[in-house]
Amino acid sequence: MKIKTVLFFCFCFVLFAFQLATEKPFVVPKGWPKPTYDFSKNPLNENTIELGRTLFYEPMLSRNNIVSCASCHSQYTAFTHVDHALSHGIEDKIGTRNSPALINLAWQQFFMWDGAVNHLDVQALAPIANPVEMDENISNVVKITTLKTLPNAFLQAFGDSVVTGEHTLKALSQFMLTLVSHNSKYDSVMRKEAVFTSQENNGYLLFKKNCASCHTEPLFTNNEFKSNGLPIDTTLNDYGRFGITKNAKDSLKFKVPSLRNIEFSYPYMHDGRFKKLSEVLKHYTTGALHNQALSKELQNPIVLNANERVDIVAFLLTLTDRSFLFNPNFSYPKNLFSTQRRIKKSSASITLTNIIKNEL
Repeated sequence: MKIKTVLFFCFCFVLFAFQLATEKPFVVPKGWPKPTYDFSKNPLNENTIELGRTLFYEPMLSRNNIVSCASCHSQYTAFTHVDHALSHGIEDKIGTRNSPALINLAWQQFFMWDGAVNHLDVQALAPIANPVEMDENISNVVKITTLKTLPNAFLQAFGDSVVTGEHTLKALSQFMLTLVSHNSKYDSVMRKEAVFTSQENNGYLLFKKNCASCHTEPLFTNNEFKSNGLPIDTTLNDYGRFGITKNAKDSLKFKVPSLRNIEFSYPYMHDGRFKKLSEVLKHYTTGALHNQALSKELQNPIVLNANERVDIVAFLLTLTDRSFLFNPNFSYPKNLFSTQRRIKKSSASITLTNIIKNEL
């Protein structure tokens, strides 16, 4: 009995030491606000981040084994998609919104265009369960993950080889929390390591005068919900935040997106209606509908001539962070997937029990 007790405490000590060795502190860029995410409840760990990265690119999180998180959130386009206005999901079903870029999520309190999700640790449930996105449920995800020889990865990440929904979601959160973009030319200028061109600087001044009240530095979003005067698309009838709160004052309000990496995150707006930044600026200067729903920041017309609009675009291009877009730590984990043994999900004719028997 005494030997078993000693062995148990030795195991716990080794496991604790191992977890300490793989801890990865979250680094807040100098001059940035404190993150809203509570890291004490899900401290970053290198093994957990790698597990989350694997799950992010794992198509078996969808019912048909084809759609992964990365299907709509590609690294090279600031973790969104650019090939169509509205997101396409399982069996090429078309959604009702353009996928939001996944950038600097540690500073966000609400997620989705309408803020339907209020915590990053449960955000992934929304696309996994959505019938036009991944059309799966978390219990099946846990079962398939258990069969995929991933329990060892969960053991390394959480100290427990039992795969759970909570650990699956927290691993995904940890990977997404590492998606911090803070190394654009703009950031270099703020650190006094570079300088704007005269055109970029003029665009920056115009931006601060006309755009910064909603797209606040350094995150380039205030993380609030605003109505920006877009005419409603009658084929979608999307009223934004109102669909969640049922408060008439929230009608046509959508989450203010970050402008970081805006060069690569087109098409723009919640429904992807604009393909070019010039179209966005044209909307704000001549196309916004002035009504009671319009946010107070846009009540006064924005007056910009053609050259000034070009200058603002020149500044917006300085928000591109190529070290983020091409960071190998965020890309498809080839080495991790090459070592995993693939299995197929159960279908109507093959039960989960049969799969388990085949595995044995």
